[in-house]
Amino acid sequence: MRNRQKFTEISLFLLPAALVIGFIYLFPLVKVIQYSFMRISGNNFKYIGFTNYVNIFNDPRFIAGLKNNFILLLSVPFILVLAIFFAVLLYERMAGWKFYRFTLFLPYILAIPVIGVVFGYIFQLNGILNFFLEKLGLSFLIHDWFGSSKYSLWTLMFVIMWKELGFSIIMIFARLLSVNQELYEAAEIDGASWLKKHIYITIPQCLNVISFLSVILIITMFAWIFNYVFTLTRGGPGTSTIVSEFYIYTTAFRDSNMGMGSAASVILFLIMLAMIIAYAKLFGKEEVD
Repeated sequence: MRNRQKFTEISLFLLPAALVIGFIYLFPLVKVIQYSFMRISGNNFKYIGFTNYVNIFNDPRFIAGLKNNFILLLSVPFILVLAIFFAVLLYERMAGWKFYRFTLFLPYILAIPVIGVVFGYIFQLNGILNFFLEKLGLSFLIHDWFGSSKYSLWTLMFVIMWKELGFSIIMIFARLLSVNQELYEAAEIDGASWLKKHIYITIPQCLNVISFLSVILIITMFAWIFNYVFTLTRGGPGTSTIVSEFYIYTTAFRDSNMGMGSAASVILFLIMLAMIIAYAKLFGKEEVD
């Protein structure tokens, strides 16, 4: 009886927060799923079944957006490897490590519009990068980095990696500060090299943080890069840098097609959910092993 009363009190205590969270997150999700099965014109809502989903998969812009999202996922392992490397250097107190800690984390706290303006000037055809390449006699490397469909997505990936790297470094560095120093001392006594120490001690000790960061970065590459695309490329040239988020925005608001925009949102949500569940199960199994 006492446990039941305690459960009731806890439930009542959490109810206001649960209602707020449900209203902010659950209610919009339900409405988006509902709208994805409708043709919406002003205040007219007509149920059309799976027509929006069929039209979505027949739209080359949506397919190009999904493809670009998956290409951007290639940056995740590079970010993690670089984060581990720099976190180890900071942990080993390299000369000037406090200054480097600040400079490595600084890009993460900068506003994306600021980054868009700065890198827009750096990577444009007459930008700073090409100016220095020309002065160094490397004119064959000069390109219109954002204006060329061949290089624009990879340039965008570089900017995203530069921005997101700092958070991963600080998270891994914070975990390293709590690792038992005796593990490294024992490894040194056994004659382990610098590389082996960090492969067999650092990485296993940071596995939970790496798993967390991997999920965060996967979500980022699918659902948090709209600002980069909007400020730097607007999805162009052509569809070379269009991503799912930008497609949803242009379809739902610029083209006033809320039904197809909602269908694209549902598809993106399901893809992310499936990827995160699969990754969590795979990573969880490896951690248990």
